[in-house]
Amino acid sequence: MFHNNNFMLNFLKTIVKPKYNTLNIVKIKAGNIVYNYNYLKSLQKEAEIFPVLKSNAYGHGLKEICRILNKTNAKIAVVDSFPEAQIAYRYFKGKILILGEMPLKAYRYCFFKRTEFVVYNEETLRYLSRFGKKVLIHLFVNSGMNREGIKDLEAFLQRNKHYLDKVTVNGLCSHFASAEMDSIFNETQSENFAADLNTLKKAGYFPTWVHLGNSAAVFKTNNKFLTAYRPGLSLYGYSPFDENGREIFLKPALQVFSKIVSLQDLKAGESVSYNESFRVKEATRIAVVPFGYFEGLDRRLSNRAKFLVIAGTNKFWAQIAGRVCMNLCCLNLENQLARVGDEVQIVSDNPNDFNSVRAISELIGTIPYEFLAKIQTSIRREIV
Repeated sequence: MFHNNNFMLNFLKTIVKPKYNTLNIVKIKAGNIVYNYNYLKSLQKEAEIFPVLKSNAYGHGLKEICRILNKTNAKIAVVDSFPEAQIAYRYFKGKILILGEMPLKAYRYCFFKRTEFVVYNEETLRYLSRFGKKVLIHLFVNSGMNREGIKDLEAFLQRNKHYLDKVTVNGLCSHFASAEMDSIFNETQSENFAADLNTLKKAGYFPTWVHLGNSAAVFKTNNKFLTAYRPGLSLYGYSPFDENGREIFLKPALQVFSKIVSLQDLKAGESVSYNESFRVKEATRIAVVPFGYFEGLDRRLSNRAKFLVIAGTNKFWAQIAGRVCMNLCCLNLENQLARVGDEVQIVSDNPNDFNSVRAISELIGTIPYEFLAKIQTSIRREIV
């Protein structure tokens, strides 16, 4: 009898998924994403906005951002690869543009009716040509960034006309190298890209989508021949510009929260965490939070970053004490009171806070793109 009960219990464990609320959570403000999309669209009224959702939607959660974008009029969302496309197929109602290069055999598994492909080389074009006109491609030309793309479009067209005629050339695209800067190189790239567009049209191909611009270009360029833009960072509420004074009306959408899991009382002279990098001069209390460099908290933030502790009605800033660990960090509460279970705001959506994405990024000399992309995908996302 006992054996049968034990078997049944183990069997139930395999089929019943227990509800597990993680201690860490990423909260996404849906209204801010929709606002940012509409704001960007208002800056380029004659062009479409293709939201870039690669790298787990810049750390925000690909599934969640797809669902939010369904509340906009976005026609095409941009992902990097087939695994991302699989998620977008399920949660986004529009079409998908796969921006990255993939193993050739991966293309056969895509839904051609809902997918368009960026093509950088002859091998990919020739492989896709076997599937016929239902394949919609965007030729990527090297307009000067020299990272990827077709260098000599005219020669490429001559060599591959047989294959190009088997597919549908629905787009021409490239990428600015310095759109966020006031550089003459931006004009050079625009001129090179315009010349390639003329070359493509002379060869008898008239793409629907002509796109060169990223987030910064949405604010700076006014090229009438562009029919789409690919904003990433700005969609999520962050300015692509470093300089002050530029009026950018964006709303950050991401917040990250954790909880205090332990409290430690330290006497004067004691240290906390690895390598004794933080030693207290007087008695203090340390709070332990389950958020470390695995979760996306850069180790260089050790003894530097400040987070907001929410202890009931009392809110106060607490600085990281000691080294950031793999799954933990410690906060110096000083004379403030807090309890196990109290909430800690790791990342704020207020750009003026100590723990805003830009403030944290600047502390360690990196860019918001990197910080956002490193927020661990396994952390629970919640749309608010």
